[in-house]
Amino acid sequence: MSDATETALARWGMGEAQYTFVAGRENRVYRVVNGRDVYALRFKRPGYHSYDELISELQWLAEMDRAGLFVPKPLESTGGNLLEQIEGQFVDLVTWLDGKPIGQTREPLELEDPVGTFTALGAQMARFHNACDAWDLPAGFTRCQWDRDGLLGEAPRWGRFWENRTLDADTRSLLIEFRAQAQRDLSDLNLDSGLIHADLVRENVLLDGDTLRLIDFDDGGFGYRLFDLATALLKNRGEPNYAALKSGLINGYLGQRELDMTALDLFLALRAVTYVGWIVPRMEEPGARVRNERFIKDAQDLCGAYLAQSKVT
Repeated sequence: MSDATETALARWGMGEAQYTFVAGRENRVYRVVNGRDVYALRFKRPGYHSYDELISELQWLAEMDRAGLFVPKPLESTGGNLLEQIEGQFVDLVTWLDGKPIGQTREPLELEDPVGTFTALGAQMARFHNACDAWDLPAGFTRCQWDRDGLLGEAPRWGRFWENRTLDADTRSLLIEFRAQAQRDLSDLNLDSGLIHADLVRENVLLDGDTLRLIDFDDGGFGYRLFDLATALLKNRGEPNYAALKSGLINGYLGQRELDMTALDLFLALRAVTYVGWIVPRMEEPGARVRNERFIKDAQDLCGAYLAQSKVT
């Protein structure tokens, strides 16, 4: 990839910059050092997003940066383009954000002030949603949908989770029942929707001193605002102070923006089932079997609890 990387850097006038490969599970990402400035050079995953979707993401990031949010800021190439194409792949360059992820999946949180961090994350999430609502979208803006159909329709964004081939008969029936109930409930609810990040897991929230920075908008699009809160909470359910983390996130959000939290349990279950679909095309990757089992267990617990509560009420 070095030839393509050097070609890409030349497009941004950084042919002499130093670069290091840092990630490659979805996009291929390089850390680029050009004098005192540091950037992320990103080769986008082929076939995942169209040109229009990728340009829209970069326009979105630029607007959030102008609004004062701590997000990667895209840079134009020497040709005046936010997005270049090299060897059949789309490539962009954004500012590198300092900070460490607030945690790693399946590892205990090691934050000095975990509740304070989640309170700050809730506030940052609310400011982000406010900035999105205040933005007049440019002509042609296109991003994916995390709406009712995107979560539960015939072709959900991350796949038909109820058809995961590893499901036993009882679990498949549970997920089919949950899907039907959730479709009815979403039709009846009047929920706040708009642009959302859609992937605010621990690894995508960087902590730098007292500052939180949001990265990886790859799956961002139009959806329910509760989906962002549920995503931030889902993989923290095993923390001994989960209830306090949840309260902190909600209180931080509500301190900046109104949001009806009544359906949060529904969205925790919805977030859980998306992973049961997401893993299907990745079953051959290292560690996929264990991850799949974990995703299914989360879905069983949350969907079962939601259905039981629905029958009570």
